[in-house]
Amino acid sequence: MQDPLVYLNGAFTSLSEAKIPVLDRGFIFGDGVYEVIPMYAGRLFRVRQHMARLFRSLAAVGIANPYSEQEWMALIARVTDAYAAGFAADNQLVYMQVTRGVARRAHAFPKDVAPTVFIMTNDFTPPSAEMCDNGIACVTMEDQRWLRCDIKSISLLGNVLAAQQAAEQGAAEAIQFRDGFLTEGASSNVWVVKDGKLMGPPTDALILEGIRYGLIAELCATCNIPFEARRITRSEVFSADEVLLSSAGREVLPVVTLDGRPVGDGKPGPVFRLLHAAYQDAKRA
Repeated sequence: MQDPLVYLNGAFTSLSEAKIPVLDRGFIFGDGVYEVIPMYAGRLFRVRQHMARLFRSLAAVGIANPYSEQEWMALIARVTDAYAAGFAADNQLVYMQVTRGVARRAHAFPKDVAPTVFIMTNDFTPPSAEMCDNGIACVTMEDQRWLRCDIKSISLLGNVLAAQQAAEQGAAEAIQFRDGFLTEGASSNVWVVKDGKLMGPPTDALILEGIRYGLIAELCATCNIPFEARRITRSEVFSADEVLLSSAGREVLPVVTLDGRPVGDGKPGPVFRLLHAAYQDAKRA
C-alpha cells in the first residue's frame, strides 16, 4: 500500500517516516488541540468555521498559532492533493494537530518552545444509506469528562472510555448526561425532537460546539423546523419523538434505540429526513 504524505514541523514526509520526540508535550501530557475537516469531491466543507475553531482552541490553551489561515490552507492543500493523486480519494477527512512542543517534563508551560504541527488525511466514507434508513443504537452514561469540553483538546481519554463502553454494549455512540442534563456524545453533538421542534444543549463549556451545530441550526431555518438551544433533561431525551447525532464523520444520523428502548416509533423520523436531505444539498452547494 502506498504511504500517504503528511506534514510535520515544516517538512512533508511519508506517514511511516513521521516521528516526534518522546518528550513532546502532546505525548507526555495530551497538551494540544486538534481539528478534523471533511472534504467532499475535492472541496473542504465549512473550512472557515473549522479553522476558526482551531484558532479558538489554540488561544484557549495558550498555544501561539504557528501559521496564518492562508499558510494553513496551503499546507492542507499540499497534503490533500497528494492523497487524492495517490489514492484516488476525493472524499477525505483532514486531521490537524498542534501540541505545545518538546520540553523537559514539567507541568507548567515551558518558555520559548516551538509548537509541534501535524497534518494528515485519509479516506472518508459518509454514512451509508442503510444507516440513514435504519438508524443506529445508542446507550446513555454519566459524563465523566473535564469541565472544558468546548476546547477541542487531544486529551480524549474520557471520550475514549465512553466510546469503548458503548462499543462493548453493541452501540454506535454513548450519549452523556451531567447532573441529569444532556451534554453530548463521545464524539458527536446530540439533538432531541419533540412535536416537530429540534432542541440541543446550549453551547457552553460542557460541550464541544461542533461545526455541524451551527450548520444544523442553519438547516432548521431553511427547512422551517423550530430550533431551540436549552438545557435538556434525561427524561426529555427518553420521551423524545426523535434523537439525532451530528459530527464531521457521522454527518447527521437518527438514533432509533436508546439503552435498548425504541426512540419514538423506533424508526428514523420526519425531522431527520428533512435535515438529512438539506445536509446533502449543503455538501453540494
